[in-house]
Amino acid sequence: MLTTPVRSRTLNDKPDDNQGAIEAARGIHVEARATSNRTLAERLAAMRPRLHRYCARMTGSVIDGEDVLQDALLRALEACGDGREIANLDGYVFRIAHRAALDHLRQRARRESKMSNYDVNRVEHPLAASDGRVALQASLRAFIQLPVSQRSCVVLVDVLGHSAEEVSTITGSSVASVKAGLHRGRARLRELSLTSDETPPLSAEQTRLLRAYADRLNAHDFDALREMLAEEVLLEVVGRATLRGRSAVTNTYFANYRETTNWHCVPGLIEGQPGLLIHDTAEADGPPRYFILTEWRDGVLFAARDFRHAAYAAEAAVMGPIG
Repeated sequence: MLTTPVRSRTLNDKPDDNQGAIEAARGIHVEARATSNRTLAERLAAMRPRLHRYCARMTGSVIDGEDVLQDALLRALEACGDGREIANLDGYVFRIAHRAALDHLRQRARRESKMSNYDVNRVEHPLAASDGRVALQASLRAFIQLPVSQRSCVVLVDVLGHSAEEVSTITGSSVASVKAGLHRGRARLRELSLTSDETPPLSAEQTRLLRAYADRLNAHDFDALREMLAEEVLLEVVGRATLRGRSAVTNTYFANYRETTNWHCVPGLIEGQPGLLIHDTAEADGPPRYFILTEWRDGVLFAARDFRHAAYAAEAAVMGPIG
């Protein structure tokens, strides 16, 4: 009778079936976590327009608002990226955005305090507003004149539709304080309704460069546009990608514009910064769909931010064509 020799098992030995089960479990865990992260990213992407409305009005700028929004989304991904479930993701992310906006205002205060007596709770800027639903009609620069506590209450309730109880949770204030801030903020916006915005003009050289860039982009003359780029140009497609270098911008970014024809651009100012206002050719007389910020140095395009995939920023932007 033949017998199979028995080998003594060491601490390093693991049964094959157990090892397979362990590896399978690891694979399931990794896949589940990846799926959870994708779902979280998709939910956060869907929240971007509402978050931007809040961040832009807290900072008084659609541009700064986008910066704060991106910071808040990164914080949210880091905080939630371990796969744990968040019972109220909307409220949780708005709390993060609220803190990110306050951090931004504090950093701005520190910068400004070196030159002036700056108060993070009250930043003076001109504005334009109308009566009725004042918060929905007020410009971003109107909001920035409100104390932060009033500003957050008005934006969250009147612009985004949160209840006083929800605002209390987001800001960490009592419901009574929220209601008081809301009442005072609405009253202050009405008081500020007659002041108008003033935008400094561009230099003649900036205007020339911007118009030349717009003309060549409209003509799909991408070879000529390439020559207007700095060698190490930095271009951000907001919410999608960042490209560095003339070749990357030409081969990827310009290639995407080459394939579409339903847009037309005009040189303009966005919150006082030079850029392009992008219109839909089917609605030539309508408002811009989105905008592209440009930064010029030594006669070439040094940096740009394209808001094509963040068109929500145009909703409250103070912008217009160059006269």
